[in-house]
Amino acid sequence: MDFKLSEEHQAFADSVARFAQDKLKDGALARAHSPHYPWETAALLAEQGLLGIAFSEEDGGQGGTLMHAVLAIEQIALICPRSADIVQAGNFGPIRTFVEYASPEQKARFLPDLLAGRKVVSLGMSEPDAGSAVTELKTSARLDGGSYVINGSKVFSTHSPDAELFLIYVRFGPGVGGIGSVLVERGTPGFQVGEPSSFMNGEQWSQLYFDDCRIPVENVLLGPGGFKKQISGFNVERLGNSSRALALGRHAFNVARDHAMTRKQFGRELCEFQGIQWKFADMAMKLEQAQMMLYRAALEGEHGLPSAQSTAMAKLACNMAGWEVSNEALQVMGGMGFSQESLVEYCVRRTRGWMIAGGSIEILKNRIAEGVFGRTFSQRANNG
Repeated sequence: MDFKLSEEHQAFADSVARFAQDKLKDGALARAHSPHYPWETAALLAEQGLLGIAFSEEDGGQGGTLMHAVLAIEQIALICPRSADIVQAGNFGPIRTFVEYASPEQKARFLPDLLAGRKVVSLGMSEPDAGSAVTELKTSARLDGGSYVINGSKVFSTHSPDAELFLIYVRFGPGVGGIGSVLVERGTPGFQVGEPSSFMNGEQWSQLYFDDCRIPVENVLLGPGGFKKQISGFNVERLGNSSRALALGRHAFNVARDHAMTRKQFGRELCEFQGIQWKFADMAMKLEQAQMMLYRAALEGEHGLPSAQSTAMAKLACNMAGWEVSNEALQVMGGMGFSQESLVEYCVRRTRGWMIAGGSIEILKNRIAEGVFGRTFSQRANNG
């Protein structure tokens, strides 16, 4: 069994690394501290063919694989962590669900701008009373003539302050079978994007309000019964989260390693202290273990969709490794790691958020346990 990247994958990773070093290294710190979407960088990444990597050429993509997209996120994040968010947004998350299920007319309307980095799509899934229990969502879609009328609200939507297109989970009817999704454009009457709020990592989000928001039936992405399809696509979305979490952990590791090799205390370089050596040994092990799980899940998706079990395990491993390694790297660097003069503290804040987003680590453990025992376990209260 060969644990090395294939020659083709390695050549691709090397080419992305050279591009990142040449075009993204300068300004990496400033991008990380800006709450706004970096449109100029998005256009640059699109020109390089790093958006829509695993989408078919017929859809305007590059015709690559999930593994190529994972490698691109990793290599970009090692140089400019913030820019990796753009690569993720152009390959995973709502854009992938859109490409999977959109009609030819919908693709023709929206994909060119999304893949050119001119626009970004935001996912409206979580609600004030429906987070991990997403099937309890209340945002409704009622058919009225040739339109659907949307009422409800969404929270914690990534890129919502900047997005022009929103993929919204809605309830067409009762039960899980009544859940589907619609496409809502910014500026649609009855749709309001609230004032931006900030997460701990500095990223902004806006609450979304739907008050008799009327959209044409052509804007339905997945009608009633579409929930399971949407969630199956969510397994792939987790690879984007996993890739960024692991890559930011490795970014912090690399910065802290260079610091330990040059910083002197008590007349010795930090790397000469056994306590520091053990920290780096532990960090290296965590990164390597998580990367194996991520690559296995990505390679499963070379000819289809990766399993829910492998993506849950990859996300859990990468979330934990990214957070623990970046946090330990900060500790090694002391005041400089804690300062915004370094990207290490940014990596700590970002990786901490991904332990919640895209499926919390607790939900992932529930999913993994179901795979272990070969059965589902309801988390709902028994009202009987």
